[in-house]
Amino acid sequence: MKFTLSILILLVGAGLFAQDLSPVGKWKTIDDETGEAKSIISVWQQEGKLFGTIESLFLEPDEDQNPLCDECKGDFYNKPVIGMTILNNLEQDGNEWNGGTIVDTDNGKTYKCKIEVVENGSKLKVRGFIGISLLGRTQYWLKYE
Repeated sequence: MKFTLSILILLVGAGLFAQDLSPVGKWKTIDDETGEAKSIISVWQQEGKLFGTIESLFLEPDEDQNPLCDECKGDFYNKPVIGMTILNNLEQDGNEWNGGTIVDTDNGKTYKCKIEVVENGSKLKVRGFIGISLLGRTQYWLKYE
């Protein structure tokens, strides 16, 4: 009986831990070059896929407070960056989510993307790439409360 109870406690605990490692929630992006906070991204799941929208930007007072994506192509061209869905159609594959895309609003380019929750849920490892994952860049987004 004690063994069965111990297994049950471990399984319930593992289930709770797995929920903590969900990418769903708010994440603070950090600029690769300056190390400064750049934006808050809200990540949500819809029909089994992940999406992420820019909720807010960390801007200087003298910067345009509602910038447009003038470097973007297609449907994103000249649209407000705030409110833009930049993370699209990622599907879960084990501990990773992949198969979708991410838009870099600084250069307007769209990249293939994969993400993984790391460091006990405190960071989101975001890799954007062209073709294969080796040809890309990784950012770490911080959990935002």
